[in-house]
Amino acid sequence: MYTFKKEERLCNKRLIDKLFHNGSSFLCYPFRVSWLVSPEPQPHPAQILFSVPKKRYKHAVDRNLVKRLMREAYRLHKQQHLYDILQQADKKIIVSVGYVGKEIEPYLFIEKKMLRMLAQLSGELTAAIPVTAN
Repeated sequence: MYTFKKEERLCNKRLIDKLFHNGSSFLCYPFRVSWLVSPEPQPHPAQILFSVPKKRYKHAVDRNLVKRLMREAYRLHKQQHLYDILQQADKKIIVSVGYVGKEIEPYLFIEKKMLRMLAQLSGELTAAIPVTAN
């Protein structure tokens, strides 16, 4: 499952508002992560939104570069670090990942931090969601 399809992207404004008003969040530098157990059925275990602030990166080229790096790191590691845990618990979540770093970091740094962020998110999910034994 090394794909990142349109259905996995969080686009629904109502869900995004719910996420930011009712969701839990944590900081795993250079990412700020908000997550919420999805109130609605969805085709994939997680829907995710990537954002980079216009205030810090004035040029769209820079914002797009950072988002592309984050999406690539997520795409390669989502299955083993996030989807497997969600499928065991039979839950669906919505996630927002905002980039709060001051500089554009190289891909290897972003990938390492994305792995740490996914591990921290998995830890919070297992604490919040009781896993049902099949």
